[in-house]
Amino acid sequence: MILITEKGAEKVREFLASQNADVQTAGLRVGVRGGGCSGFQYNLAFDEIREGDAVFESHGLKILCDQQALPYVTGSTIDYIDSLQGAGFQVNNPNVVAACGCGSSFRVAEDEHVSAV
Repeated sequence: MILITEKGAEKVREFLASQNADVQTAGLRVGVRGGGCSGFQYNLAFDEIREGDAVFESHGLKILCDQQALPYVTGSTIDYIDSLQGAGFQVNNPNVVAACGCGSSFRVAEDEHVSAV
């Protein structure tokens, strides 16, 4: 399961509304890609539901994740942070064993995930 905080959901709904997207078929896609100094980076996007997606509902919003990325992000909570250092989405992921200093990339336990997405 992947969750989003109320503040995060509010920001996603604002964007989807500005794009006239249907919240019944659109949501926040959570994915990962290889890269960054720690091995993986999050890939967040506003998207439509695709065949094979895992779809979670949190605060009235759909969270979408393809089957390849799901093991890397299961159990995560997505929040929207607005601070002096900037604003944006932050992923709190219990699968992370190490992250880079800037917080933009992460590593998971290598014995659990043997291949990069």
